[in-house]
Amino acid sequence: MQRLKTRAQFEAVMAGGATVSRTEHFALHRAGFPPPVEQGSSTGPGSERSAALFAVQAEPWLGAIVPKRWARRAVTRNAIKRQIYTVSLDFEARLPAAVHVVRLRAGFDRTRFLSATSPELKQAVRAELERLFAGARA
Repeated sequence: MQRLKTRAQFEAVMAGGATVSRTEHFALHRAGFPPPVEQGSSTGPGSERSAALFAVQAEPWLGAIVPKRWARRAVTRNAIKRQIYTVSLDFEARLPAAVHVVRLRAGFDRTRFLSATSPELKQAVRAELERLFAGARA
C-alpha cells in the first residue's frame, strides 16, 4: 500500500472523491486514479501533473487527515494516524486499487480519554477504524 504524501495528492482525492464509509468520528473517502495522459494531447493546464500524482496505480493508496480542530495535541494526532495506517494494513487486500483518505471528522471526548496515548483511547480508535474499513463498499 502506498501512502499519500503531497498536498496535491490529498486535494485530488478530496475534490473528486466520494465518501464510501462513515463512523461517529471518521470518514473514508475514495477516488479513482486520473486517466493516463498521452504525449501531446493535453486536456488542460496541469494534466500531466495530475496524472503523475499517483505513479503506481496497481495498488491502493492511503492518506490520513487528522486536523488540529479535532485533536489538539500533536501526540494525539500522531497516535491516531499510526492507528489508521496499522488498521489499514489488515484491510489492504479488501481495498480496491484506488486512492483513499481517512479523515477525522469529530473529536474524542477529552473527559473520557484523559491521556492522549491511553490504552482506552487506542482501543476506541482501533475499534472504530475497523468498523470504518469493514463498512467500505468495494
